[in-house]
Amino acid sequence: MQNSPHASFGNLIIIALISATIGLLIGYLSWGLVIGLSIWCVVQIRQTEKLRNWLQRSDTVPPEAQGPWGDIFDDLARIQKRQQGKTKQLKDIIVRFQQSSSALADAFVIIDQHNNLEWWNLSADRLLGLKASADRGKPVINLLRDPRFIRYFRKGNYEDPLQLPSPVLNDTVLQYQITEFGFGDRLLVARDITQLVRLEQTRQDFVANASHELRTPLTVIRGYLETFLDQELPKPLTRAMNQMQIQASRMESLVADLLFLSRLEASQHIPDENPIRIQEMLNAIQQDALILARSQNKEHDITLNIDMEYDLLGQPQELHSVFSNLIFNAVRYSPQKGKVDIQWWIDQEGGHFSVRDNGLGIESIHLSRLTERFYRVDEGRSSSTGGTGLGLAIVKHALHRHGAKLTIDSQLGKGSLFSCHFSLDMLDKVKPLDSIV
Repeated sequence: MQNSPHASFGNLIIIALISATIGLLIGYLSWGLVIGLSIWCVVQIRQTEKLRNWLQRSDTVPPEAQGPWGDIFDDLARIQKRQQGKTKQLKDIIVRFQQSSSALADAFVIIDQHNNLEWWNLSADRLLGLKASADRGKPVINLLRDPRFIRYFRKGNYEDPLQLPSPVLNDTVLQYQITEFGFGDRLLVARDITQLVRLEQTRQDFVANASHELRTPLTVIRGYLETFLDQELPKPLTRAMNQMQIQASRMESLVADLLFLSRLEASQHIPDENPIRIQEMLNAIQQDALILARSQNKEHDITLNIDMEYDLLGQPQELHSVFSNLIFNAVRYSPQKGKVDIQWWIDQEGGHFSVRDNGLGIESIHLSRLTERFYRVDEGRSSSTGGTGLGLAIVKHALHRHGAKLTIDSQLGKGSLFSCHFSLDMLDKVKPLDSIV
């Protein structure tokens, strides 16, 4: 193959020499050069026009030509063939991906950086009700309009999945998981977890029903125990009756916690949001904590620091249980003359409640399992404090229903820090007293 740039320059020199020779023979050197170079320019223009026309419809075969232009068109033909091979390979990969994704039971949706729907598989049509003919390019929040999904999508924190009913299928529960990739793009995966939810509901119903059935015999047992203890009994029998009454009380507390936990697990979200006077609630729990400390003969220093500008939105009973569980645990597991510091403060990330103590502390290997039901760091120590093993499980589920999370920081022998973190949209600005009618 010739070197096209050098060959073109050589042809130009040859044509110029031939034109000059002819011009000398006829006595018109200049006109000979002009005519010869003009003919060469016309040929180049025609070949350039062929190239331009082919580029506009590059799916056709490059045109035939002689000389340097033929070499150029041959090179273009080879490049075109390689490009067509790569294009076909990429198309085959895309087809294979679409076929494999269509076979998946989970819905996959690609959302671009402008929050518009870019692509989805067939399962998304079935589970989410998306239609390729009408919904492509539309904002995802215009099609999935559940306020909880919109809040989850806009928040940008996709560490935990979101569980919601399907927008188009009755009695179907979906779990949404979003993953960010590229430059602001997102992959939304919606999985049908209806069967898992039903199994979990069956377990919850069993626990709730069993707990309800236990309440009646426990009430009868405690009633008879109180009757017997009101009478004169031998000391060994009195001691046994007192122990039985203590254990019956523990069982009643366990049943109450199981029922409360079952109610929390029945729904992933609170039904409504009520304003909570956080100052009044924490002040009341602080007084109860002082009474608990005195009942255990512990001279605790329990301090309370509250940001007075913001209250909290949520369910009062659930949040009271959260705060009291954490505070009472700090009282129970702190040694004599321990210090318990309670705080409520606001920053740019939201509202925060924390309980810090200088008690026994917890080894790091236990921290990830503390919120499991009935998990105990020290069986003997927990039993002596009268705990049921469900307190932190209740805290975890109640916070989850409020869109909040629990963090635990503890070192053995140096105390513990339990913190609850609420989002900004769960805060309520405290109104001045003169504005309340």
